[in-house]
Amino acid sequence: MVTVDTAVAGARLRDVRNGMTIPPALTLKTVLDASYRPAWWFNFLTHEPLTFASLSRYTGTVADLINSMFDPTLTFEDLDWLRETWKGKLVVKGIQTVEDARKVVDHGADGIVLSNHGGRQLDRAPIPFHLLPEVAAALKADNSEAAIILDTGIMSGADIVAALALGADFTLIGRAYLYGLMAGGRAGVDRTLQILEKDMARTMALLGVSKISELTPDHVRLLAR
Repeated sequence: MVTVDTAVAGARLRDVRNGMTIPPALTLKTVLDASYRPAWWFNFLTHEPLTFASLSRYTGTVADLINSMFDPTLTFEDLDWLRETWKGKLVVKGIQTVEDARKVVDHGADGIVLSNHGGRQLDRAPIPFHLLPEVAAALKADNSEAAIILDTGIMSGADIVAALALGADFTLIGRAYLYGLMAGGRAGVDRTLQILEKDMARTMALLGVSKISELTPDHVRLLAR
């Protein structure tokens, strides 16, 4: 999976305010929030300091790390090279226009992820859910078999059902599973998936469908922008 929506890091001012650095820093607000949770303090004082398992050797903000890791000069020619080099499935994440969706498929992508990085890169970026019907129609017109994946804003099983109805093959979830992970570790993630699955089943029952294949765009009403 190639991420193309982080040529440079977004401002991410909330991360700065909340001490989202590497390693994580405790701000006064964080300490005050935690003061109501004695169990959290006990765990904090009796366990190893907070670290990012995959980013433990970097010092600075997440934005600084992104600016040092990602190449802002990435082009479609680079995608051609990667397609030639990598023989497995190739997915491009961060597509935000119909034109780019078609282009990356023409350059060999097996799938695309419609995503604006959770709204954390650029204010007022296109909403992937609103873009989905146009992209699905365009790739269908091209007789493309590329997978369409929706990312950003998936917070319930109803969101997943709506995305599938509008043409997505499946969705990614980011924050939802992270909430479960923070609350209960692996068991919390399993519980998150159970909640989403139950929510999907309930939503489909209320829509009067019993199979994913029965979902159509007629089951969704997009709010006017």
